[in-house]
Amino acid sequence: MSWKEQILKLCSAAEFFPGVKRHEIQQAEAELGVALPEDLASLLLESNGVEGEYGLGLIWQLERIVQENQAFRENPDFPELYMPFDHLLFFADAGNGDQFAFPIQAGAIRRPDVFVWNHEEDSRTCCAPSLSKYLERWLTGELLL
Repeated sequence: MSWKEQILKLCSAAEFFPGVKRHEIQQAEAELGVALPEDLASLLLESNGVEGEYGLGLIWQLERIVQENQAFRENPDFPELYMPFDHLLFFADAGNGDQFAFPIQAGAIRRPDVFVWNHEEDSRTCCAPSLSKYLERWLTGELLL
């Protein structure tokens, strides 16, 4: 089943975009210094981001993934406010300031788990064992923030 089919089963209002090219993913990976998880890369090849109801960024477009991660890692004020962000690869937000991310371990994404970063507490909590489960839990309301 394609990513679009899986998402449309859960959210008929989902909006999809033309997929990225493999070389665009490779360029983003070079800029971020980490390979994207296989599931995220395959989703982006199919659709460069996915918006849910009310424009919620279920999966950001590739350009935003790069921009947001660079901004969080390079913000000079953040070290005083938060733990380092170089161990997270953000790819979506909850619409309330919280963001979803994959963990980066030893310079690579070694686990498919999805974590949610709480912007008020600076907590990082595992919320799904995979991108597919994140989408399912988020779109069915099982995942509450």
